[in-house]
Amino acid sequence: MKITTDRISEFNKSNHSSYKTELDFLKNKFVKKGIDAEEIISKVADFQVAIPSWALGAGGTRFGRFSYGGEPSSLEQKLDDIGVLHALTQSAGAVSLHIPWDIPKDVNAIKEKAQSHGIVFDAMNSNTFQDQPDAKETYKYGSLSAVNDASRDYAVQHNLDVIKIGKELGSKSLTVWLADGANFPGQNNFQKVLQNTENSLKSIYGKMPEDWKMFIEYKPYEPNFYSTVIQDWGTSFMLANACGDRAHTLVDLGHHLPNTNIEQIVATLMLKGKLGGFHFNDSKYGDDDITVGSIKPYSLFLIFNELVYGMENNPQNPDLAWMIDASHNTKDPLEDLLQSLEAILIAYTQALLVDQKALKQAQQGNDVVTCQEILQDAYRTDVRPIIRAARDKSGAALNPLSAYRNLEVRKNLIKERGTKSIATGL
Repeated sequence: MKITTDRISEFNKSNHSSYKTELDFLKNKFVKKGIDAEEIISKVADFQVAIPSWALGAGGTRFGRFSYGGEPSSLEQKLDDIGVLHALTQSAGAVSLHIPWDIPKDVNAIKEKAQSHGIVFDAMNSNTFQDQPDAKETYKYGSLSAVNDASRDYAVQHNLDVIKIGKELGSKSLTVWLADGANFPGQNNFQKVLQNTENSLKSIYGKMPEDWKMFIEYKPYEPNFYSTVIQDWGTSFMLANACGDRAHTLVDLGHHLPNTNIEQIVATLMLKGKLGGFHFNDSKYGDDDITVGSIKPYSLFLIFNELVYGMENNPQNPDLAWMIDASHNTKDPLEDLLQSLEAILIAYTQALLVDQKALKQAQQGNDVVTCQEILQDAYRTDVRPIIRAARDKSGAALNPLSAYRNLEVRKNLIKERGTKSIATGL
């Protein structure tokens, strides 16, 4: 289904007066603090987050997968679903494709479909963590790190094939995440597999178009539980430096051991000009891939505080690629994504409220109490009226989740696609 601007406008009428009252109250508070509300509204309105093509169907666990009905069973339908999200929020104007799960059968038709929804193609994602039905080689014991030359070459070629598809679609970046590692001591020679990975990445990097970037993800564990070849940001950073100026580290919120100081990692990478992309999700125990901001909203705010600071003060760092990377097993995937987009915009807006000048003065004076007060004052501000103002400015629904339910989107998708349609990929 496609949501028209008329339907969104009609829905907004019932919410407009109350939101305006809340916004005026907030603006008055901002004036006293010397905050330019309109500037923040414009920044929030411009903020775009890519939706991954694999997140539009029901997620799963190792034990089961429970469909929600009306899942998109083709790339065209996935773009339609992202079109719904973008129409409701005007902040989901990009898609990140996963290959080979979502190889376009007709590139021009897919480009036209995306354009009709105002969607561009963000980073392309390669898949060397599972063997495909027609695979000539196996990734069972590794891909870019494999001791087997044929498996390694096969994985390199897959990434080059992904780049080729991305070029046709207008993408400008490649995300590489490896499941490579070992389950048992002695299974791998740590130095050998790391060197193999570096050589493979250099081979891919050397054949990328000159205007492309490479994003290198890291993950401490899973699916291997003894060692992972690219296990932390330092290894990713080292490999990116080995490849060249257009290779960067990609930070996924879930890809850290419990209580890792992610905001410090973000600050370090931006200082060095090596933070390329960011994957949003949340977790309680490990890489849980659950709704953004559902568990650790303050941590998300602290991370955004460093991101906002870096975007203002680190011109050596490239523009960041933003993407949601989550799995939905008990929620309507589109509702989950709407909640995630809301949480991202809230944290971003709160970070924009931080008085960086006052914070710097407090830091210089070693006034720890004031430093905490400055951050928590921004965090405790209800910025939802600002987000609604940004949506109002861009023609989005003031309350996307309420609009989604009011317009009975899932019911209509089930009517169009049935209850047994299953999304491609996961």
